[in-house]
Amino acid sequence: MAWFQSSNRKVQLPAQTRPVLDDDERIANDDEDAESLKLTPTDSSVTEDQNRDPFMGVKVRRKASFHRNYIGDYLDVPSRPYLMKILEKQGDKKVLFADKVLKFTSTGKMKRRILLITDFAVYIVDPDIDALKRRISLAAVEKLCLSELSDNFLAIIIPTEYDLLIASTRKTEIVSVLVDATRSQSDYELEVLLSNRFEYNATSELVKEIDFEETEEGARTRIVRK
Repeated sequence: MAWFQSSNRKVQLPAQTRPVLDDDERIANDDEDAESLKLTPTDSSVTEDQNRDPFMGVKVRRKASFHRNYIGDYLDVPSRPYLMKILEKQGDKKVLFADKVLKFTSTGKMKRRILLITDFAVYIVDPDIDALKRRISLAAVEKLCLSELSDNFLAIIIPTEYDLLIASTRKTEIVSVLVDATRSQSDYELEVLLSNRFEYNATSELVKEIDFEETEEGARTRIVRK
């Protein structure tokens, strides 16, 4: 079981339960600017029944999220030699997840990146220059932070380095993959914090706070320097 904490209470993620995402969510295509990705939800948000929802009804989800299945590798990594070369150089062979995401820089800009998750590490790759930008050992990840609302933001907290804030339409799948991978490699249960306000280290010396507010149009997000 993985613990999900919301405010002052925790809920558990069943070990074999796989959450699903919305069919209406789409990541921007290669020829689109990163800024064109819509990060606000549609007005079809509902709270799922707790018996079906791996977040135990704590997180607001969309109706279509009942019906999406996980794929894992959305990029067909074996067909991309430069990605395979990066993984082979690090000794990783098993890809659990691969997709394009938006990464937030310390200045708040969005950069298109490839997110790879193996059974040992998280990789951030720049698709424009086919270069590895960062490798994070799963053992270094302390917890995951996300809001209770329907949005695309996820913070990966790494105390020994600096944290990683990304936006992905497949956020729930990323969370599940990271929780399962951590569990399979150790007895450690990765904490998943659900809160509409949390802090993260944009750099080793820069702390930022991200606030989520529910509006009639969806979820409004604000990132400020602490």
